[in-house]
Amino acid sequence: MHVLTKVRDIPEDLKGAVIALGNFDGVHRGHQEVLHHSRSIAGRTNATAGALTFAPHPRVFFNPDKPLFCLTPLERKLALLAAAQLDFVHVLTFNAELAGMSAEEFAHQIIVRAWQASHVIIGYNFFFGKDRGGSPQILQQLGDKYGFDVSVIGPASDDGEIFSSSLVRELLRAGNVREAARILGHWWTVSAVVEPGAGRGAGMGYPTINIMLEPGQDLYHGIYAARVWVNGQRFDGAAYNGRRPTFDNGIAKLEIFLFDFNDMLYGHKIDVELIDFIRSDRAFNSPDDLVAQMGKDCARARDILAEVNSADPMLRFPIAQAISKSITTARD
Repeated sequence: MHVLTKVRDIPEDLKGAVIALGNFDGVHRGHQEVLHHSRSIAGRTNATAGALTFAPHPRVFFNPDKPLFCLTPLERKLALLAAAQLDFVHVLTFNAELAGMSAEEFAHQIIVRAWQASHVIIGYNFFFGKDRGGSPQILQQLGDKYGFDVSVIGPASDDGEIFSSSLVRELLRAGNVREAARILGHWWTVSAVVEPGAGRGAGMGYPTINIMLEPGQDLYHGIYAARVWVNGQRFDGAAYNGRRPTFDNGIAKLEIFLFDFNDMLYGHKIDVELIDFIRSDRAFNSPDDLVAQMGKDCARARDILAEVNSADPMLRFPIAQAISKSITTARD
């Protein structure tokens, strides 16, 4: 998959593309419908299919002092868009110049002049251009004016519940990672470099690897069943997100105890899939009480992961299948 970051010098063999336009934070099942339509139309018209997205998220640009719960930082988003089998992704830097473009200027300069796009796919609730002046209806009018087709994809849902990035954020803030994954169509995953910890876990017989969540990723504090990927290998474990109220009540970290694992991972980049919620965070009367509870938490996590590993519910979704295949291929 080609990843482009400039408006100029678009490769000639990509021009005339079918473009899915959106922020695509989370690349959830609603987004996947938009991407599917772009691939389908491109296949019928012998065109390339890709996505045009933004970094940072426009909300981050307009509200820099209010961190956004970003579901998929750019690297993760690109991996998911690649799994969606796109030919390219064009990442536009969302800055003052782009924010000041009217909807028509955006369409004319980027969709028409830069890409010579043949077709643009947009979700029913995506707005673009200065002051969000570019509605799906406006884009259709601009398509008529400048000679590109437009498809507007309606809401995707299960049992009337519409998939959205906002809903996924709400579920993660409540600790409901299993339901968030159902809407995403893949396990919610955190990618980060392992940092040194205080060593308390090792002293209690539960050595952990420690990472920091992105600013704004205010995941509910508690214990989760988790899977960790390191260089294409998967390890099961129990993850804790919180401020360690039994000890220091300090800065929140994500700490993962990996089952049957003894290697050092400091400085390694890992991917952490949060599979299911086990319990809320709380203070214990003593470290011994905490250790006793940790044994129960780990036993519960092992049971959950044994069930998921035998029949992963996410593998019914194409994007999760593609991610799994890419990991297997990289490992082999």
